[in-house]
Amino acid sequence: MECVFGLVGKGFAIVAADTSAVHSILLHKNNEDKIMLLDSHKLVAASGEPGDRVQFTEYVQKNVSLYKFRNGIPLTTAAAANFTRGELATALRKNPYSVNILMAGYDEESGASLYYIDYIATLHKVDKGAFGYGSYFSLSTMDRHYREDMSVEEAIELVDKCILEIRSRLVVAPPNFVIKIVDKDGARDYAWRQSVQDVTTAAV
Repeated sequence: MECVFGLVGKGFAIVAADTSAVHSILLHKNNEDKIMLLDSHKLVAASGEPGDRVQFTEYVQKNVSLYKFRNGIPLTTAAAANFTRGELATALRKNPYSVNILMAGYDEESGASLYYIDYIATLHKVDKGAFGYGSYFSLSTMDRHYREDMSVEEAIELVDKCILEIRSRLVVAPPNFVIKIVDKDGARDYAWRQSVQDVTTAAV
């Protein structure tokens, strides 16, 4: 029951994701961070099969770093999104990855942006996007309340509305979420929304 969503505001982009590591009917942990720091000004929020999600996002992260090391300049968010889309398209004909990505970034020339990349290598630049079962509720909430000129405080309020709607409506709703932001000052954690703490099982 994964939930990943994001939006672009005035000079920033925000992405949020649930933090549940789930297999079948089992919940393994409540603090799995599904939003990776791609570089100083890019974030990748991913959903999908855990192995594919971790392996592919790490692969993209290392290749983005390699490009900067070789050329002395970082990839733009658009270039990183197109590289990611190309790798998914290549894998689609060989050994496809079951992973969906929201890539958020900030560039000096173009400002904040958000890219929607799904497991069959569809790429779109969007103002707001979502993946997983939570998208049924977060997309409709964002459609109702989203504005292009939102401030950070207004965007966080909207993210909290989406989380509340997911927790209220989804049968097996994830309890915890992580929220990250990227703007001219870089990519960073913004907040965790926790309703259940991760508990270590005592040895019997």
